[in-house]
Amino acid sequence: MDLDVFVTTHRAEWARLEQLCGRRRLTGAEADELVDLYQRVASHLSQVQSTAPDPLLVGRLTSLVARARSAVTGARSAGWRDAGRYFAAGFPAALYRTRRWWVPTALASLALVAVVAVWVATDAHVRAAIAAPGQIREMTRPGGEYEAYYSSHPASSFAAQVWTNNAWAAALCLVGGVFLGLPVLYALVVNVVNLGIGVGVMASAGRLGLFLGLLLPHGMLELSAVFVAAGLGLRLAWTVIDPGPRTRAVALAEEGRAIIGTIVGLTAVLLVSGVLEAFVTPSSLPTWARIGIGGLAEALFLAYVFVVGRRAFRAGHVGDVEAADRADELPVAA
Repeated sequence: MDLDVFVTTHRAEWARLEQLCGRRRLTGAEADELVDLYQRVASHLSQVQSTAPDPLLVGRLTSLVARARSAVTGARSAGWRDAGRYFAAGFPAALYRTRRWWVPTALASLALVAVVAVWVATDAHVRAAIAAPGQIREMTRPGGEYEAYYSSHPASSFAAQVWTNNAWAAALCLVGGVFLGLPVLYALVVNVVNLGIGVGVMASAGRLGLFLGLLLPHGMLELSAVFVAAGLGLRLAWTVIDPGPRTRAVALAEEGRAIIGTIVGLTAVLLVSGVLEAFVTPSSLPTWARIGIGGLAEALFLAYVFVVGRRAFRAGHVGDVEAADRADELPVAA
């Protein structure tokens, strides 16, 4: 094939297709022309690749065919409307759908916190193994390490630091499910044991009320997000083991897409928690007011899950991407 003659013959068609691809709106006749030119140029690309594979021409036609395919199939890009729909239905539905995983995870974790706290508070030998008596006194005294932690940095930078750390930890919990949930269990146990130690040490010093006043305003919402992340990570681990009637690849794709969306949603939840930790926890408000603000935030989150999420789940939302954005799947026998 004479490449120069071929280019000269079809240059006008390629230019016209490129022109149509660049238009935002097409008439009916132009849409038909677009489809016809797309088919022709795809054929031209095949001819060039098989008879005279000039790299520059192949690259140009490949790009043009890809643009035309997007225009023909109606590809779209996600926007703010998609994000709004996700937070209005997809995210709460995903949380409600997986409640049988993260609610037991939360209850078991809180029970372990209580066990560790009682053990540390009532056994001096355990406290001695954690730190020297002088160090414990320094941590638990008025203005000590536990109390000073929340006012040691400017509120705005502290909120950003807390948010980043917590969001990263939640993402690791969610993604860790791929590795049979072992990283999830490790991260969860470490966090729960550390929390139990803090509660127990402060209780042994008679300052449990102060500690809970510092923990609960932001901790209720923060721990809820952590428990959700851990529960979903464990659910993903179980999907790896037992995908059910779906093929393992399809099951992991579906759950993985939901996990990615949940990471975004939990990041927003943890942002609220970080703001509370930076601005409400160390504030001069009375303890009951600070805990009340944290309790209100937690109540709104639970209503979001069990009221909004329940309604969205019954309407068919599961937290996956929109059906138009998912690949078609072959039916699988149950």
